[in-house]
This record gives sequence, C-alpha cells and structure tokens, in this order.
Amino acid sequence: MSLFWRIFGLNALVLGTATALLLWAPVTVSVPVLLTEAIILVGGLAVMLVANGTLLRWGLAPLDRLTRLMTTVDLLRPGQRLPVPGAGAGSEVSELIRTFNAMLDRLEHERATSSTRALLAQEAERRRIAQELHDEVGQSMTAILLVLGRTADDAPEPLREDLQQAQEITRESLDEVRRLVRRLRPGVLEDLGLVSALTSLTQDFATHTGLRVVRRLDPDPPTLDRESELVLYRVAQESLTNAARHADARQVEVSLHRVGEAVVLEIADDGRGIEAACEGAGIRGMRERALLAGATLDIISTPGTGTRIRLMTPALRKQL
Repeated sequence: MSLFWRIFGLNALVLGTATALLLWAPVTVSVPVLLTEAIILVGGLAVMLVANGTLLRWGLAPLDRLTRLMTTVDLLRPGQRLPVPGAGAGSEVSELIRTFNAMLDRLEHERATSSTRALLAQEAERRRIAQELHDEVGQSMTAILLVLGRTADDAPEPLREDLQQAQEITRESLDEVRRLVRRLRPGVLEDLGLVSALTSLTQDFATHTGLRVVRRLDPDPPTLDRESELVLYRVAQESLTNAARHADARQVEVSLHRVGEAVVLEIADDGRGIEAACEGAGIRGMRERALLAGATLDIISTPGTGTRIRLMTPALRKQL
C-alpha cells in the first residue's frame, strides 16, 4: 500500500470510528452543553488526536531516520546506510530509502576514485619537486659551499670570518633543503621499508621539535603494497605535524603492530586534544588517504586528554 493510501486509510479509520460513536452511542448534546457532555466530547477528541498522531508517527518514522542521516552523512566515513523497511512501511518509503542508499554507493565510489587520482597526482608532484630541489638547488648550494671554502682559505683574516659565516649559513640551508626533500619523497621508504622510514621520520621529528618520541614498531610487520605503505607513512607524518603545531604535547608515542590479518599504526600524544567538530584539512586529508588504501581511520580525542589516531589497513594475502 502506498504512503498516501496508508495515511488516508488511517485518518478515515479514526474519523469513521468517531462518527459511528456519535451516531449509535447513547449520548446526546444539550443546549447549553452540560459539563458531563463536554467532558465526554473533549475526551473523545483527545483520544482521536492521540490515535491519529501515533499512527502517523509510526508511518512516517522511516522518513525521519532518512532526514537525520541526510544531515550527518559524510563520504569520508563510508558505510552509513539505512535499512530498507519491510512491506508494511509503504512502497514509496522503501523505494526512497533504497534509492538514497544507491546514491550513497555511487557517491562514495566516485569520491574514492577522484581522491585516488588527486592523491596520486599529488605524490607525483611531490616527487618532481623533490627531484628538482635535489638536482638544481642542492647542487647549486653545494657548489656555493665549495667556492666559499676556497675563497675563505685565501682571504685575509677579517674577510675570512665573514666568508666562514656565509659558508655555515649555506650549509644549514643545504641541510634544510635535504630535509624538505626527505619529507617530499621518502626515499628510505622505497629503499628500506616502512619500519626504517618511520624510524627515520620520528628521529627527524624529535630532533627538530624537541618532543620526546616513544617508538614501538614491530620489526617484521605483515607485507603491504606500496600504496598502503605510503598511506601509513603520510598519516604518521601528518599526525606528528599536528602534534607539534596544535597539540601542545610533550610526548608522542608511535606504534606499528599486527592485528590478525591487518597492520595497525597508532600515534598518541599527551596534548590538549581536539574537538570532533574541529577537524581541519589535515585530518580530512588523512581520511582521504585511508580510503585510498581501503583502511579504517579512527580518531579518539577529548579536550585535555590528548589524541590517539589509529589507522588499520589490510595486509597482502600470501599467494598459495
């Protein structure tokens, strides 16, 4: 039965019952109305309104659930669906919810596809910039260091100190360029694997921020594909950056371990925590990367108790 006929039938039933009671019940209405008659009429009207409201609430409940989901659905948290009501809920309601679920499937697929293209293009651009920094800027600054060194050896004493100071500034700038290259293109990840890359990342983070970093890394984690390893590395990188910039933390713990057939990366700090409604571009970017690897990202945080970011990604199955 369609939603229109269900609502029409429910109202017809209530109104018909009230009319039948007025026609055949041994109740009369005096002029002026007596108190007992007024009580009976008002009571009957109240019963009719309550019954009608209850029936309509029951019939329209699936639409209320659909409205709530529409206002809270997030494509970066896939899997939010409504159960399709049974035959008693009306064909229009069932078809509406079924169509809405199909729309979410399509939007999540399109979002995942577009995010994959965007992130792959971003990584390609990172590699290009890192290569140019290494080949162009790095080599030029190395040449400048050599020239400054030769000039300082032959320069008189007052000028030699200035040249040596310029040489030291250039050396520090070259170190910073190399650090940027490592951040843009984690060569250690490609050459030595995820555990070595995370170790290098946390050591570099502790050196430049002064925060204490506790590492608990499984030395032999399950095998992952290159995309999943890169996602884990980037999520760890972004989490550490957030802890240094926004958390006011003193200590960060980074762990990598196996849970069944999955690999779990956890980054926990002892900072001030974040509000769920205040997720910025960094956290949204981590959620998009998690979708790229088919992983699950959970962020557990309450103000004043720190933040724990947990990323679980499936491992590669061994071929028989």
